[in-house]
Amino acid sequence: MSLWTSLEPASATVDPGASTRVRLRLRNTGDVVDEYRFEPVGPIAPWTTVEPQTLRLYPGTTGTVELTFAPPRTPDATAGPNPYAVRITPTEHPEAVTVPEGNLTITPFTELRAELVPPTVKGRFRGRPKLAIDNLGNTKLTASVSGNDNGDQLSYDIHPSNVQIEPGRAAFIDATLKPRKIIWFGPKEQRPYALTVQRSGVNPEPVNGTYIQRGFLPRWLATLFGTLMALAITFALIWISYKPPVKSSATEQVQEAGVASLAPSPTVTPTPPPAPSETPSSAPAADTGNSGNGGGGGGGGGGGATATVTAKPKQDTAATAVNRLAADDPSGRHICYRSYVQGSGWQKPVCDGTMSGTVGKNVPIKAVNLAVYGVQGSAANWFAYDSQSTDGQGKWNPDWTAITADGKDIYVGSTKASDPYIEGFAFNVGSGHGCNYSKVRDHDWGDQWCQGSRSDNNALDFVGTLDNTLWLEAFKLTVTP
Repeated sequence: MSLWTSLEPASATVDPGASTRVRLRLRNTGDVVDEYRFEPVGPIAPWTTVEPQTLRLYPGTTGTVELTFAPPRTPDATAGPNPYAVRITPTEHPEAVTVPEGNLTITPFTELRAELVPPTVKGRFRGRPKLAIDNLGNTKLTASVSGNDNGDQLSYDIHPSNVQIEPGRAAFIDATLKPRKIIWFGPKEQRPYALTVQRSGVNPEPVNGTYIQRGFLPRWLATLFGTLMALAITFALIWISYKPPVKSSATEQVQEAGVASLAPSPTVTPTPPPAPSETPSSAPAADTGNSGNGGGGGGGGGGGATATVTAKPKQDTAATAVNRLAADDPSGRHICYRSYVQGSGWQKPVCDGTMSGTVGKNVPIKAVNLAVYGVQGSAANWFAYDSQSTDGQGKWNPDWTAITADGKDIYVGSTKASDPYIEGFAFNVGSGHGCNYSKVRDHDWGDQWCQGSRSDNNALDFVGTLDNTLWLEAFKLTVTP
């Protein structure tokens, strides 16, 4: 080897969002002039720059280049030691590649973002918001969630109340709010509350929301009941006060008649309607005559035509597609899906990363049909456009589908013309990971998003957007080990 190298220092430390430098010294120990090209390699190569990128050295001379490391303040910059290397390729002897290696330690940082979906919920006896927590740091996030409000007017059922979230991942917390007092009559009342995210050694982070409690009976109905009750009492008082006296003259008439008595008048009995005189005739029997040329006369009303009914072919759904894949690959993991596109109807099912929907036509998806295989079943929910939104976001369907076994169809959304379109949807798997790419209106394809199984803190894979001005146009789904 005709090259000597040295990293100074061999190990360095850097904060995400900052930068640090390492000096690489090298000496040409050969007997010819050579030019060297430098190329960073390894996991942190995208954040590494080399200056200069080429260096020319005479025999026996020494040169220096600087390596600058600038990891971003994102979850991709994994906390802890990260090995790096620089590939040095000599021009005269390209086969004699040298790769000096070093170690860069990235310091940890924590950052989270939490929001209520939706921030305002309504109900008479309960409200069901969701708390979305995104781990934007580069270390695992451990937190607990609790609820509180002024005056202790609400009780809180939070599941799960403790979460662990990997860097770059998100978790959804289901909360049920119940008022401690029921409003039987009267107008609705606003009850502000907060779901607080608590981490060890860090100040709590409250996320504020509003629960609008409605009365059990509408105000107009209570007014109507009160008015009817007042009228009933008034009528009863008038009837009691002004009841006309009733005087009987039966005694006087008896005295005037002497021993004579009046015969009672006969009681009149209504006459029943007459019974039917004939038994209703049965419906005429169907014509069993042949329709061939040899049957019947030549008159216009002689013979009847025989109708032939053709069975409608069975629709090709996501389940039929995934079961075909499973027959060829019974040990694999698969997901198949199709979209109901507004104005076009159901598309043909596609599988394992193939695009469903449309691109460039500015047309929303109304419903989604999916089926899985090899992942212990799936469940789904959808996020729809909300015409009454006050926060710029759509709304979740109140209930998830049941957990559906492998090879069975799951449907979310609605194909009715009057129902809203889909802004996004979520699904989970019993084992492995669910992944997606999504394309929403006026945006390019997003990065791949993956989530773990249901056992991993009820992880779910969200596809699309929460923005009420956008909609889901196309997507690609995969399931991985």
